[in-house]
Amino acid sequence: MKDRNHLSDIGLAHNVEIISNGLLDIPMLQMLQSDGTAHSDSELPELDQQTCEKILKTMHYIRVLDERMIGAQRQGRISFYLACSGEEAAAIGSAAALSDNDMIMSQYREQGALAYRGYTTKQFMDQMFSNQNDPNKGRQMPIHYGDKALNFMTISSPLGTQIPQAAGHAYGQKMAGLDAITVCYFGEGAASEGDFHAGLNMAAVLKCPVVFICRNNGYAISTPSEEQFAGDGIASRGIGYGVKTIRVDGNDVLAVYAATKRAREIAIEEKCPVLIEAMTYRLAAHSTSDDPTGYRSKEEEARWRLKDPVMRFEKWLDSKGWFDEEAIKAFVEASRQEVLESLKTAEKVPVAKVEQIIEDVYDTPPWHLKEQLENLKQHINLYPDAYPKTARRDSND
Repeated sequence: MKDRNHLSDIGLAHNVEIISNGLLDIPMLQMLQSDGTAHSDSELPELDQQTCEKILKTMHYIRVLDERMIGAQRQGRISFYLACSGEEAAAIGSAAALSDNDMIMSQYREQGALAYRGYTTKQFMDQMFSNQNDPNKGRQMPIHYGDKALNFMTISSPLGTQIPQAAGHAYGQKMAGLDAITVCYFGEGAASEGDFHAGLNMAAVLKCPVVFICRNNGYAISTPSEEQFAGDGIASRGIGYGVKTIRVDGNDVLAVYAATKRAREIAIEEKCPVLIEAMTYRLAAHSTSDDPTGYRSKEEEARWRLKDPVMRFEKWLDSKGWFDEEAIKAFVEASRQEVLESLKTAEKVPVAKVEQIIEDVYDTPPWHLKEQLENLKQHINLYPDAYPKTARRDSND
């Protein structure tokens, strides 16, 4: 894989190289080296100090959130969690390049994009504890966030469902004449789902202003990329569908920002889709249900820690005189206290009422849903020790 430091040099659908074995050799946009120094000929994006500080603080906040919530899951306080450690630049760097009016359709590792838009610690906690303050009314697993005010579509568990949905939503934006796009995140494992192919083809044919962002972290849970596909990553598929495509170093926040900003401009101006493949690595397990020691080595993880996106960005900021180590340490400690206090508060709030499980499907719940609800209440009363006291109380109402 070849690196390029200019967006004009990388493959936007038509600009690719053919090598001797007939495969596409798609270059990768990179601006910061692993040690945080910029390539001498890089055309760095115009980012002010305030924006850079917001990006860095969001990165650190998400690492704190991940650390605390993995601990909470291990203690049995929540049932499930997915960390994005190592992939912060891909989510947060891209979110920083968007307009607040752009719709985000996420997979499940983009909590950084949501935090960048202003999702609060309280909102994170209420959702993960499925309490009565959860806007999803307790009907989603932890980390399945959604917020209408922030234009962040509620996350779904099935892989890839958001991809054709994003194409359809972007088509609606186009028909409405909106100066906005839809951004769709997913992993390279989800790109093996049929929804990926249907969604990209639909977006290409209908010329939908959607930016697809694939986080290629090398593994679909425990399945390495070489066991998933033989082609040149996911970028080559975009080109095959006639979608303008950018491959970027997903651990380089400046490159991700620049790629997303350019992709958004193309989607708006040309009314067409763009695919970004962010080459990155997850330093954490796939989820709290996963043990990565069974399929990858400590040596591999150590090599990728040298490419840590947070450390790389800090070194670049320091070179500009924009990095205050003591201020960041104070921010991290304050974030840790905020997360811990919000966690303790959220877990004391009663769980969402069981009656709410049949709301928001029909205007008036039909007989069969009411019947199922009664059956559920009877089940809860039959096994009272398996359910929270608040659920048992509601089932007797």
